[in-house]
Amino acid sequence: MAPRIVTLTLNPTVDIAAEADQVRATRKTRTRNEHFDPGGGGVNVSRVLHTLGGDTLAVILAGGLAGALLEELMDAQGVPRHSIPIAGRTRMSLTVDDLSTKNEFRFVPEGPLVAEAEWREALRVVEAERADWVIASGSLPRGVPDDVYALAADQAARQGRRFVLDTSGPPLQAALGHRLALIKPSRGEFETMLGRRLGTPRALNEAALEVVRSGAAELVAVSLGQEGALLAEPEGILRLRALDVPVHGAVGAGDSFLAAMVLKLAEGESPREAFAWGMACGAAAVMREGTAHPRREDVEALRRQIGEV
Repeated sequence: MAPRIVTLTLNPTVDIAAEADQVRATRKTRTRNEHFDPGGGGVNVSRVLHTLGGDTLAVILAGGLAGALLEELMDAQGVPRHSIPIAGRTRMSLTVDDLSTKNEFRFVPEGPLVAEAEWREALRVVEAERADWVIASGSLPRGVPDDVYALAADQAARQGRRFVLDTSGPPLQAALGHRLALIKPSRGEFETMLGRRLGTPRALNEAALEVVRSGAAELVAVSLGQEGALLAEPEGILRLRALDVPVHGAVGAGDSFLAAMVLKLAEGESPREAFAWGMACGAAAVMREGTAHPRREDVEALRRQIGEV
């Protein structure tokens, strides 16, 4: 039986992406070529897992008309889901590409106010579903305590499941040491987690190894933007450069990376091989417009391009 990967998204969103000739203050910015995607960390991960042929289920909180649209978009893409209804309204995010400057502007609301009974129901659903791996990803909406991912990690550990976390700030800090199989911060998120700047590659390498060897997380993958990414495991550090691909949209690239990496880990590949697949999938995602739309054939071709790791 193929490994099953359940994702948890407590603050999903409807992602709207568009382009404009120019974004200017106080002036109407008229957009075109709008794309609507179901979004939020775990939602994106499940979407990419589905594209790659993985067995996945997305557990989400959804409320209001935006929540209904989120569900409609997920169903249209064939992504299995379990929705927990909430009284608040699911958020909607907007990304606008300014064609005059080539800058990308992202507008991301904080999300609805979630009641304790609602987020606890999400944890209960994850606990009840069949899963080999659990990926909790994304920010927390208002009303959800910072230690919710630590609770989810402890729950997974009791059930013998592998738990992956992709978040930042206090929720990440609170979950460290709770038997995390993998964390995937950006460089800035990693520095915030440690409370210090890491000015050199050596400092970054040593800090990532320190986190792994301390038991805070088994694996640490740090995204470094145009510099690529690094993987820290107990045996050492692997760095891979960013692949040279045409960039059409960066939203969801990190989630695409995470999806491919965890899928390969779940299939029994080594962390280094899984990391290479993650790099290939993240690059494939930026080649496409919208949120997290890597094509499977692009991922496979880019993995071949990386070569031996």
